[in-house]
Amino acid sequence: MFLNLEALQQVVAVAQPFPYLILPNFIPDAALEAVEKDFPAITKPGSFPLETLTSGPAFAQLMAELRGQAFRKIISEKLCINLENRPVMITVRGQAREKDGQIHTDSKTKLVTVLIYMNGRWENPGGRLRLLHAPDNLEAVIAEVPPDQGTLLAFVNKPNAWHGHTPFHGQRRAIQLNWVTNQGVVWREKLRHRFSAFVKRFR
Repeated sequence: MFLNLEALQQVVAVAQPFPYLILPNFIPDAALEAVEKDFPAITKPGSFPLETLTSGPAFAQLMAELRGQAFRKIISEKLCINLENRPVMITVRGQAREKDGQIHTDSKTKLVTVLIYMNGRWENPGGRLRLLHAPDNLEAVIAEVPPDQGTLLAFVNKPNAWHGHTPFHGQRRAIQLNWVTNQGVVWREKLRHRFSAFVKRFR
């Protein structure tokens, strides 16, 4: 197993101002080296659909476990949202630009956002995701999540689920999983990301 589901079962989610939970070391130390070695090589900024990337077997196994019913069930229970039969969409990031991390909420078609970070011990003051009370103030912090290796953040995409991160340029690995409203969202997002990835290759 690459996911510490036992630890996830013990986490107490926060309900207000929107449901979220944070779990360091969600990927156990024993699995980190293999997953890091098999992480897709991403040299450009932006999000890339999982299906457009090449990775090794350990990373592929991690993706399979994230799509599994056990993980879905725990997240559903912890965040008090029914995710049964909801499609899953996974994108991966490898690099960040200074302009990334602007305060936003995710699209209404995304029900839950899960972020898993793969960056060793994060010492830089930049690139730390912040859950926020307001759409226009990066200092209105509910919680700050350094993108340390193996750290999990999951939250329900409410209209007030504002988040962003302090500026950073360089390698910043993140796996993003979303349960979405319907399969059409997955198809549209894949097409959008693939077109974006195609354009980036020529920049």
